[in-house]
Amino acid sequence: MLGKRQTLKVALMGAAMTLVATPAFARSIDLRGAGTALWIFLIIGAIIVLLQLIPAVVLFFSFIGTTTAALKQEKKVEEGAIPPEIEPAAVKK
Repeated sequence: MLGKRQTLKVALMGAAMTLVATPAFARSIDLRGAGTALWIFLIIGAIIVLLQLIPAVVLFFSFIGTTTAALKQEKKVEEGAIPPEIEPAAVKK
């Protein structure tokens, strides 16, 4: 167990060092010199990503509504198996 844990730690450290050594992470990210186009791009991108939550929420609550409706309908069918007008017959021994 200890060998697997050490192997996992070494693998994660190696992956982190490889990621940091790539040219994309070689320099620190400096947004002070970024133009307004970059900020507009980021804001519009965030809005588009957040707008995708609207249909996701609609679909989620639609699914919840259909499952609860199906469960309620199934319960009503079980309760209504014997109509209230019919009384069970007495069994004589």
